[in-house]
Amino acid sequence: MFKRSSTPEREPAPGARHEPPHHRALRAARQALHLLAVALFTPTDPGTPLFGAVQRPWLRRVPYVIASGFAVALLTSGINVLGNDYGLSGGLAGGLATAQAVPLLLAVTRPLQAWWVIFAADVICALALIGAHDVAARAWPWPPTAIVGYLVLMLALSLREGRRTLIAVWLTTGAAGILLELITPRHKVDTWVLLFLLSGVILLIGAALRERGDAQRKLLEQETISEAERARRTLLEERTRIARELHDVVAHHMSVITVQADSAPYRISGIPTQAREEFETIAATARESLAEMRRLLGVLRSEETERHGGPEKAPQPGIGQLPKLVEATVRAGVPVELVLPEEPLAPEPAVDLSAYRIVQEALANVVRHAPGAGTRVSVTATADGSRLTVLVVNSAPPAPSAPLESHGTGHGLIGMRERVRLVDGSLDTGPLPDGGFRVAAQLPLAGAAPPPAAASPLPAAPLSTKDSDSA
Repeated sequence: MFKRSSTPEREPAPGARHEPPHHRALRAARQALHLLAVALFTPTDPGTPLFGAVQRPWLRRVPYVIASGFAVALLTSGINVLGNDYGLSGGLAGGLATAQAVPLLLAVTRPLQAWWVIFAADVICALALIGAHDVAARAWPWPPTAIVGYLVLMLALSLREGRRTLIAVWLTTGAAGILLELITPRHKVDTWVLLFLLSGVILLIGAALRERGDAQRKLLEQETISEAERARRTLLEERTRIARELHDVVAHHMSVITVQADSAPYRISGIPTQAREEFETIAATARESLAEMRRLLGVLRSEETERHGGPEKAPQPGIGQLPKLVEATVRAGVPVELVLPEEPLAPEPAVDLSAYRIVQEALANVVRHAPGAGTRVSVTATADGSRLTVLVVNSAPPAPSAPLESHGTGHGLIGMRERVRLVDGSLDTGPLPDGGFRVAAQLPLAGAAPPPAAASPLPAAPLSTKDSDSA
């Protein structure tokens, strides 16, 4: 079922329906000729050099070198051919050869303007050769040097201009040959058909190369855009995951506040009426905040439920679950050494979860990119007990083993940065001289101030933009 366009159709002119077919054909031909004429006077990107967008400097110089070589060669040979072979005077031969060869230098930046100069010079040269004494049994209207220079110009023109301009140039070349054929001298060798066919082939090949290059550039641009979108989507997914986990942590504390405020009048005897009302207000505010938070994050939780077929029942992991994580990694074929502090730590839930997730992602990267590499996981606290250091260092993978992924996307590092940013920590990642890799995170343990509110590069995620990682 087709959808009708909202744009009203243009009503035909009065009498157009009864116009004879040959009149319509003439009108269409005039319109086509008008478009071709406009194309001949409308250059594309004038002043921009051929291969100007190429990154390699030596490739950008190639058109200048080729144009200079042909200009010098055709100038000397053109003077020789027109003067000695066709018998033109020295001044006329030199002027025509110069007008046919030197504009090739202009073709590097303005091929359409160069075509006008060379085409006019070729036509004037053909008219001048009519009265030459030695034109019999020689190429006419286009001498060999003119044909070579014109074909070089066609290649430069096809690499710059669009299809309509190329068609107009090709048809103009054929029309000039046909008109000159009407005043052809006797006993000459016709070359207008040869130039017409060869110029068409060159224009076709050059246009195909140009369109192929344009398609490759557009494809590269799309790949770059797609990679940026994938990185953005990964960042949003990681922030969504952090938001879900943060909901669990905050919901636990809000629930504890609600229970304590509700039970305070029953646990503590002799509470004044004002204090009892204050506890009731605290409990009501906590319940309202908890309900509002659950309502805002309900969509995230429902997506997680649909993806896994049911709600999460396992508690959020932390540093205490690192031995199980390391044990699972060892079973995957990666020798891992785990170093934990002798005295148990009691970090905040967000810090505890972030430390676990950083180690989890770092070990996953080792399994994917350096299978079998020796790895050391260290979780230590600073002497003053204010910072928690999470260090994951792996050596180069064994020579016989091949990585499961030849190159990474860096998406795992994005998640690590978001987690340290959440708790106002710092992250340092990078390769090691021996071929290994290092992940080092500094997380606050106690007395850490919350990160300042700032504009996030992705406004959908309410996280701080402070990121002190040097990865």
